[in-house]
Amino acid sequence: MAASLRCLRQQQHIFRSSTQQLLHLRAATATRGLATSTPEPPVVSARKPPAPEPIVRKPTRFSDKLNAGPSFADFVSGKQEEILGVEESLELEDGGEGEGKGSGMLKTKRAHVKLPEWLKTDIPVSAGYNKIKDDLRGLGLHTVCEEARCPNISSCWGGSSKSTATATIMLMGDTCTRGCRFCSVKTSRRPPPLDPLEPEKTAEALSRWGLGYVVLTSVDRDDLADGGSAHFAETISLIKKKAPGILVEALTGDFLGDLKMVEKVALSGLDVYAHNVETVEELTPFVRDRRATFAQSISVLMHVKAVKPNLITKTSIMLGLGETDSQVEATMHKLRAAGVDVVTFGQYMRPTKRHMKVVEYVTPEKFEHWGRRAKELGFLYVASGPLVRSSYKAGESFIENVLKGERAGYKREDIARMAGEVGAVAKEGEADVEAKV
Repeated sequence: MAASLRCLRQQQHIFRSSTQQLLHLRAATATRGLATSTPEPPVVSARKPPAPEPIVRKPTRFSDKLNAGPSFADFVSGKQEEILGVEESLELEDGGEGEGKGSGMLKTKRAHVKLPEWLKTDIPVSAGYNKIKDDLRGLGLHTVCEEARCPNISSCWGGSSKSTATATIMLMGDTCTRGCRFCSVKTSRRPPPLDPLEPEKTAEALSRWGLGYVVLTSVDRDDLADGGSAHFAETISLIKKKAPGILVEALTGDFLGDLKMVEKVALSGLDVYAHNVETVEELTPFVRDRRATFAQSISVLMHVKAVKPNLITKTSIMLGLGETDSQVEATMHKLRAAGVDVVTFGQYMRPTKRHMKVVEYVTPEKFEHWGRRAKELGFLYVASGPLVRSSYKAGESFIENVLKGERAGYKREDIARMAGEVGAVAKEGEADVEAKV
């Protein structure tokens, strides 16, 4: 019996040992197979995760209208401009008669395919025009008259004498860093660097050209630390040094609201400081680049008067963009409150397909109305007409006479009364007021 129990225990021990060896062998085999075995695909649940709830954006007329227009990329140079056909160039923006974009009223589509008689101009083919154009090319000067396709180029350049010609010289290249929806000047995020010799060359060229009044302007150069203000101021100082008799008007940008840069130009020796608000406050976001604001432009004009009270300040407004009468009226009040001396009104004209359409062709009678209203508000001078632009020959002739009269010891208001032009409307084709002074 005892022998049988010992035999049974030995068999149980052998069975356990065999079982343990078998388990170890299987484990080792499984471990070696991991390097070459194909893993089983993960089990994918048949249920789809719940979709995120869509973000509902409250509709805003301002954002939708602004985003529907051309973006900055649409203005970047490198693409060939599409030439407008007759119908496209004269096609009006959607909207009813007398309804502005800021009014919030429903609009119906209109089209206008016949150019109003008052907007037709002569083709510039005179000898005076060709001579001035050749002079500019020979002197290496660029003008905004050509870059912005000004309709008055034939009258401003068509005189018989260079001394009576008006040209707006463009500094700092021909490529802007902004993309305003009305302007045909080329646009780029990174324009070519400034020519350090441009101030000297410009001053020398103008001193030899023989002008009595010159307008300097520039593209916006937001890529520069000072916006190009030092370049602007140096050019003006050199012109005054080489030709002290030349009267200089500077039409500048807003320098992104940096008033130190504005002050640098204002104190450089110029005679007239111009900065354009372009349109009424309500339409500014639709018309100008997003970096330009109406309040910023007003602050520029106010600061010029603060640092140099006797300096003539000037601005320009385009009509036909959808503005209402009350908006134009309010804009003039704000300009007078900022101390602006001279204001011009002109018709907006669409330059290419990528620019905003005209909303309305404003009649000469309406321009005369705004001229009379500006007179009542006390502007020193106003030029108001369909073809008037910020640099307008008749306005510059008047300003030139005012400045010369002041140097002779007369008061500005007395000179204006002698010329019969205090706040008067400048109609196209008017004779110079120089003889009256």
